[in-house]
Amino acid sequence: MELIRGAHNLRPPHRGCVATIGNYDGVHLGHRAVLEQLRHLARPLGLPITVITFEPTPQEYFAAEGAPARLSRLPEKLAELAAAGVDRALCLRFDATLARMPAQAFIERFLIAGLGVRELVVGDDFRFGRGREGDFDLLARVGREAGFGVHGTHTLSVDGERVSSSRIRTLLAAGELQQARRLLGRPYALCGRVMHGDKLGRTLGFPTANLAVRRRVSPLRGIFVVRAQLAADGPLLPGVASLGTRPTVNGRATLLEVHLLEPAGDLYGQRMQVAFLKHLREERRFASVELMRQQIAHDVQDARDYFSHPGWVE
Repeated sequence: MELIRGAHNLRPPHRGCVATIGNYDGVHLGHRAVLEQLRHLARPLGLPITVITFEPTPQEYFAAEGAPARLSRLPEKLAELAAAGVDRALCLRFDATLARMPAQAFIERFLIAGLGVRELVVGDDFRFGRGREGDFDLLARVGREAGFGVHGTHTLSVDGERVSSSRIRTLLAAGELQQARRLLGRPYALCGRVMHGDKLGRTLGFPTANLAVRRRVSPLRGIFVVRAQLAADGPLLPGVASLGTRPTVNGRATLLEVHLLEPAGDLYGQRMQVAFLKHLREERRFASVELMRQQIAHDVQDARDYFSHPGWVE
Protein backbone atom coordinates (compact mmCIF):
# COMPACT_ATOMS: atom_id res chain seq x y z
CA MET A 1 0.00 0.00 0.00
CA GLU A 2 1.23 3.50 -0.85
CA LEU A 3 1.16 6.12 1.90
CA ILE A 4 0.68 9.71 0.74
CA ARG A 5 1.67 12.03 3.59
CA GLY A 6 -0.19 15.28 3.01
CA ALA A 7 -1.92 16.82 0.01
CA HIS A 8 1.36 18.42 -1.12
CA ASN A 9 2.57 14.91 -2.05
CA LEU A 10 -0.36 14.20 -4.38
CA ARG A 11 0.77 13.67 -7.96
CA PRO A 12 -1.10 13.25 -11.28
CA PRO A 13 -0.87 9.41 -11.07
CA HIS A 14 -2.91 9.56 -7.84
CA ARG A 15 -5.92 10.94 -9.71
CA GLY A 16 -8.69 8.49 -10.50
CA CYS A 17 -9.79 6.28 -7.60
CA VAL A 18 -12.64 5.12 -5.43
CA ALA A 19 -12.34 6.52 -1.93
CA THR A 20 -13.67 6.79 1.60
CA ILE A 21 -12.96 9.24 4.43
CA GLY A 22 -12.60 8.56 8.15
CA ASN A 23 -10.43 7.88 11.17
CA TYR A 24 -10.58 4.11 10.64
CA ASP A 25 -9.46 3.63 14.23
CA GLY A 26 -8.97 -0.10 14.81
CA VAL A 27 -10.03 -1.06 11.25
CA HIS A 28 -12.84 -3.15 12.73
CA LEU A 29 -15.48 -5.24 10.95
CA GLY A 30 -17.59 -2.16 10.21
CA HIS A 31 -14.64 -0.53 8.47
CA ARG A 32 -13.92 -3.71 6.56
CA ALA A 33 -17.51 -3.78 5.31
CA VAL A 34 -16.98 -0.28 3.86
CA LEU A 35 -13.74 -1.41 2.23
CA GLU A 36 -15.55 -4.39 0.71
CA GLN A 37 -18.14 -1.97 -0.69
CA LEU A 38 -15.28 0.01 -2.23
CA ARG A 39 -13.84 -3.15 -3.78
CA HIS A 40 -17.14 -3.84 -5.55
CA LEU A 41 -17.11 -0.30 -6.95
CA ALA A 42 -13.42 -0.34 -7.90
CA ARG A 43 -13.31 -3.72 -9.65
CA PRO A 44 -15.36 -2.90 -12.79
CA LEU A 45 -13.64 0.49 -13.11
CA GLY A 46 -10.15 -0.90 -12.67
CA LEU A 47 -9.37 1.83 -10.13
CA PRO A 48 -7.37 1.80 -6.89
CA ILE A 49 -8.96 2.05 -3.44
CA THR A 50 -7.93 5.13 -1.46
CA VAL A 51 -8.63 5.86 2.22
CA ILE A 52 -8.44 9.49 3.35
CA THR A 53 -7.56 9.66 7.04
CA PHE A 54 -6.18 12.18 9.53
CA GLU A 55 -3.24 12.55 11.90
CA PRO A 56 -3.89 13.56 14.63
CA THR A 57 -7.54 12.59 14.63
CA PRO A 58 -10.09 15.44 14.69
CA GLN A 59 -11.09 14.37 18.23
CA GLU A 60 -7.47 14.68 19.37
CA TYR A 61 -7.19 18.12 17.78
CA PHE A 62 -10.36 19.54 19.32
CA ALA A 63 -10.47 17.69 22.66
CA ALA A 64 -6.70 17.38 23.31
CA GLU A 65 -6.25 15.48 26.58
CA GLY A 66 -9.96 14.68 26.67
CA ALA A 67 -9.88 12.72 23.41
CA PRO A 68 -10.81 9.03 23.58
CA ALA A 69 -8.10 6.38 23.65
CA ARG A 70 -6.95 5.23 20.25
CA LEU A 71 -7.40 1.62 19.29
CA SER A 72 -4.47 1.86 16.89
CA ARG A 73 -1.54 4.17 16.22
CA LEU A 74 -0.98 5.30 12.65
CA PRO A 75 1.54 2.51 11.75
CA GLU A 76 -0.84 -0.15 13.11
CA LYS A 77 -3.80 1.35 11.24
CA LEU A 78 -1.85 1.51 7.98
CA ALA A 79 -0.81 -2.12 8.37
CA GLU A 80 -4.43 -3.20 8.85
CA LEU A 81 -5.62 -1.11 5.90
CA ALA A 82 -2.97 -2.69 3.70
CA ALA A 83 -3.98 -6.17 4.87
CA ALA A 84 -7.60 -5.29 4.01
CA GLY A 85 -6.64 -4.56 0.39
CA VAL A 86 -6.39 -0.76 0.39
CA ASP A 87 -4.11 0.52 -2.39
CA ARG A 88 -3.41 4.04 -1.10
CA ALA A 89 -3.85 6.00 2.10
CA LEU A 90 -3.87 9.80 1.99
CA CYS A 91 -2.97 10.98 5.50
CA LEU A 92 -3.89 14.63 6.07
CA ARG A 93 -2.49 16.56 9.01
CA PHE A 94 -5.47 17.78 11.02
CA ASP A 95 -4.45 21.25 12.14
CA ALA A 96 -6.00 24.73 12.39
CA THR A 97 -5.93 25.15 8.60
CA LEU A 98 -7.86 21.94 7.98
CA ALA A 99 -10.24 22.63 10.88
CA ARG A 100 -11.16 26.03 9.37
CA MET A 101 -11.48 24.77 5.79
CA PRO A 102 -15.03 25.11 4.38
CA ALA A 103 -16.64 21.84 3.34
CA GLN A 104 -16.90 22.96 -0.29
CA ALA A 105 -13.18 23.76 -0.36
CA PHE A 106 -12.36 20.35 1.14
CA ILE A 107 -14.28 18.63 -1.66
CA GLU A 108 -12.70 20.72 -4.40
CA ARG A 109 -9.14 20.49 -3.13
CA PHE A 110 -8.89 16.87 -2.04
CA LEU A 111 -11.65 14.90 -3.76
CA ILE A 112 -11.79 16.65 -7.13
CA ALA A 113 -8.44 18.35 -7.80
CA GLY A 114 -6.23 16.10 -5.67
CA LEU A 115 -7.61 12.60 -6.14
CA GLY A 116 -10.04 12.83 -9.03
CA VAL A 117 -12.45 10.61 -7.08
CA ARG A 118 -14.82 8.60 -9.26
CA GLU A 119 -16.81 6.94 -6.47
CA LEU A 120 -16.99 7.92 -2.78
CA VAL A 121 -18.36 5.87 0.12
CA VAL A 122 -19.22 7.56 3.45
CA GLY A 123 -21.76 7.05 6.20
CA ASP A 124 -25.12 8.78 5.98
CA ASP A 125 -24.24 10.71 9.17
CA PHE A 126 -20.75 11.75 7.97
CA ARG A 127 -19.89 15.38 8.77
CA PHE A 128 -16.82 17.35 7.70
CA GLY A 129 -15.48 20.83 7.06
CA ARG A 130 -15.54 24.02 9.13
CA GLY A 131 -18.00 23.67 11.99
CA ARG A 132 -19.03 20.26 10.62
CA GLU A 133 -21.03 22.10 7.96
CA GLY A 134 -20.51 19.45 5.28
CA ASP A 135 -22.72 16.35 5.12
CA PHE A 136 -23.80 13.50 2.87
CA ASP A 137 -26.30 15.68 0.98
CA LEU A 138 -23.62 18.25 0.11
CA LEU A 139 -21.29 15.51 -1.14
CA ALA A 140 -24.07 13.99 -3.23
CA ARG A 141 -25.00 17.37 -4.76
CA VAL A 142 -21.40 18.31 -5.59
CA GLY A 143 -20.77 14.78 -6.83
CA ARG A 144 -23.61 15.04 -9.35
CA GLU A 145 -22.18 18.33 -10.62
CA ALA A 146 -18.55 17.16 -10.70
CA GLY A 147 -19.21 13.66 -12.01
CA PHE A 148 -18.46 11.37 -9.07
CA GLY A 149 -20.87 9.03 -7.31
CA VAL A 150 -21.56 9.15 -3.58
CA HIS A 151 -22.71 6.04 -1.74
CA GLY A 152 -23.89 5.60 1.82
CA THR A 153 -22.92 2.79 4.17
CA HIS A 154 -25.10 0.70 6.41
CA THR A 155 -24.48 0.16 10.10
CA LEU A 156 -22.96 -3.27 10.68
CA SER A 157 -24.11 -5.33 13.65
CA VAL A 158 -22.59 -8.53 15.03
CA ASP A 159 -24.93 -10.70 17.10
CA GLY A 160 -27.25 -7.72 17.43
CA GLU A 161 -24.48 -5.34 18.60
CA ARG A 162 -23.51 -2.28 16.54
CA VAL A 163 -19.86 -2.34 15.50
CA SER A 164 -18.08 0.93 16.33
CA SER A 165 -14.71 2.08 17.62
CA SER A 166 -16.31 3.64 20.70
CA ARG A 167 -18.06 0.38 21.60
CA ILE A 168 -14.81 -1.55 21.22
CA ARG A 169 -13.03 0.95 23.50
CA THR A 170 -15.71 0.41 26.14
CA LEU A 171 -15.36 -3.36 25.94
CA LEU A 172 -11.57 -3.21 26.19
CA ALA A 173 -11.69 -0.88 29.20
CA ALA A 174 -13.98 -3.40 30.91
CA GLY A 175 -11.62 -6.29 30.15
CA GLU A 176 -14.19 -7.88 27.81
CA LEU A 177 -11.59 -9.05 25.30
CA GLN A 178 -13.65 -11.74 23.60
CA GLN A 179 -16.56 -9.37 22.93
CA ALA A 180 -14.13 -6.77 21.57
CA ARG A 181 -12.57 -9.46 19.40
CA ARG A 182 -15.96 -10.26 17.81
CA LEU A 183 -16.36 -6.64 16.69
CA LEU A 184 -12.74 -6.24 15.58
CA GLY A 185 -12.65 -9.55 13.75
CA ARG A 186 -9.32 -10.38 15.44
CA PRO A 187 -7.74 -10.15 18.89
CA TYR A 188 -6.89 -6.63 20.01
CA ALA A 189 -3.14 -6.09 19.65
CA LEU A 190 -0.41 -3.52 20.23
CA CYS A 191 2.86 -3.23 18.33
CA GLY A 192 6.21 -1.79 19.31
CA ARG A 193 9.94 -2.25 19.31
CA VAL A 194 11.53 -4.14 22.21
CA MET A 195 13.69 -1.75 24.22
CA HIS A 196 15.99 -1.93 27.20
CA GLY A 197 14.33 -1.50 30.60
CA ASP A 198 15.45 -1.52 34.21
CA LYS A 199 15.83 -5.35 34.20
CA LEU A 200 13.59 -5.67 37.29
CA GLY A 201 11.70 -8.64 35.82
CA ARG A 202 14.96 -10.50 35.30
CA THR A 203 15.96 -10.05 38.97
CA LEU A 204 12.54 -11.41 39.99
CA GLY A 205 12.96 -14.50 37.81
CA PHE A 206 10.52 -13.34 35.12
CA PRO A 207 12.44 -11.49 32.36
CA THR A 208 10.28 -9.28 30.18
CA ALA A 209 10.36 -7.71 26.75
CA ASN A 210 9.55 -4.02 27.27
CA LEU A 211 7.60 -2.02 24.69
CA ALA A 212 6.79 1.70 24.98
CA VAL A 213 3.09 2.12 24.19
CA ARG A 214 3.62 5.62 22.71
CA ARG A 215 0.04 6.78 22.94
CA ARG A 216 -1.67 9.50 24.93
CA VAL A 217 -4.24 7.18 26.48
CA SER A 218 -4.38 3.38 26.34
CA PRO A 219 -7.76 1.63 25.98
CA LEU A 220 -6.40 -1.24 28.09
CA ARG A 221 -4.78 -1.55 31.49
CA GLY A 222 -4.00 -4.56 33.64
CA ILE A 223 -2.49 -8.04 33.49
CA PHE A 224 -3.26 -10.26 30.50
CA VAL A 225 -2.66 -13.60 28.83
CA VAL A 226 -1.10 -12.71 25.48
CA ARG A 227 0.52 -14.14 22.41
CA ALA A 228 3.42 -12.35 20.78
CA GLN A 229 4.75 -12.46 17.23
CA LEU A 230 8.00 -11.05 15.91
CA ALA A 231 7.19 -11.23 12.20
CA ALA A 232 4.02 -11.49 10.15
CA ASP A 233 4.79 -15.13 9.39
CA GLY A 234 6.63 -15.89 12.63
CA PRO A 235 5.56 -18.37 15.30
CA LEU A 236 3.02 -17.42 17.97
CA LEU A 237 4.77 -17.04 21.32
CA PRO A 238 2.57 -17.53 24.41
CA GLY A 239 3.09 -15.17 27.32
CA VAL A 240 1.70 -13.02 30.10
CA ALA A 241 1.87 -9.22 30.01
CA SER A 242 1.45 -6.17 32.18
CA LEU A 243 0.14 -2.98 30.60
CA GLY A 244 0.25 0.02 32.91
CA THR A 245 2.47 2.30 34.97
CA ARG A 246 3.92 -0.24 37.47
CA PRO A 247 2.72 1.49 40.67
CA THR A 248 4.72 -0.77 43.02
CA VAL A 249 8.00 0.64 41.65
CA ASN A 250 6.66 4.19 41.12
CA GLY A 251 6.44 3.95 37.35
CA ARG A 252 4.97 6.86 35.38
CA ALA A 253 4.85 6.24 31.64
CA THR A 254 2.58 3.50 30.35
CA LEU A 255 4.66 0.44 29.57
CA LEU A 256 3.88 -2.95 28.07
CA GLU A 257 5.98 -5.71 29.67
CA VAL A 258 5.74 -9.18 28.11
CA HIS A 259 7.05 -12.32 29.80
CA LEU A 260 7.26 -15.12 27.26
CA LEU A 261 6.56 -18.59 28.62
CA GLU A 262 9.36 -20.11 26.54
CA PRO A 263 12.81 -18.61 25.77
CA ALA A 264 12.93 -16.70 22.48
CA GLY A 265 16.52 -15.45 22.33
CA ASP A 266 17.69 -11.84 22.13
CA LEU A 267 14.66 -9.65 21.41
CA TYR A 268 16.15 -6.17 21.76
CA GLY A 269 15.42 -3.94 18.79
CA GLN A 270 12.93 -6.34 17.24
CA ARG A 271 9.39 -5.26 16.42
CA MET A 272 6.82 -7.26 18.36
CA GLN A 273 3.06 -7.54 18.01
CA VAL A 274 1.27 -8.46 21.23
CA ALA A 275 -2.31 -9.80 21.03
CA PHE A 276 -4.42 -9.73 24.21
CA LEU A 277 -6.33 -12.96 24.79
CA LYS A 278 -7.62 -12.88 28.39
CA HIS A 279 -7.77 -10.32 31.17
CA LEU A 280 -6.36 -11.80 34.39
CA ARG A 281 -6.57 -8.91 36.86
CA GLU A 282 -6.19 -5.19 37.37
CA GLU A 283 -2.83 -3.56 37.96
CA ARG A 284 -2.28 -2.76 41.63
CA ARG A 285 0.32 -1.54 44.10
CA PHE A 286 1.90 -4.20 46.33
CA ALA A 287 3.28 -3.61 49.80
CA SER A 288 6.62 -5.11 48.78
CA VAL A 289 8.50 -6.31 45.70
CA GLU A 290 8.39 -9.85 47.12
CA LEU A 291 4.59 -9.82 47.24
CA MET A 292 4.60 -8.58 43.65
CA ARG A 293 6.93 -11.43 42.68
CA GLN A 294 4.58 -13.97 44.24
CA GLN A 295 1.62 -12.53 42.32
CA ILE A 296 3.58 -12.59 39.07
CA ALA A 297 4.24 -16.29 39.66
CA HIS A 298 0.48 -16.84 40.00
CA ASP A 299 -0.13 -14.83 36.81
CA VAL A 300 2.42 -16.90 34.89
CA GLN A 301 0.76 -20.11 36.08
CA ASP A 302 -2.65 -18.80 35.05
CA ALA A 303 -1.24 -18.12 31.59
CA ARG A 304 0.26 -21.62 31.38
CA ASP A 305 -3.10 -23.09 32.39
CA TYR A 306 -4.80 -21.05 29.66
CA PHE A 307 -2.50 -22.32 26.94
CA SER A 308 -2.58 -25.91 28.21
CA HIS A 309 -6.34 -26.05 27.65
CA PRO A 310 -7.09 -27.75 24.32
CA GLY A 311 -9.72 -25.15 23.46
CA TRP A 312 -7.63 -22.00 24.00
CA VAL A 313 -8.42 -19.20 21.57
CA GLU A 314 -5.65 -17.78 19.40
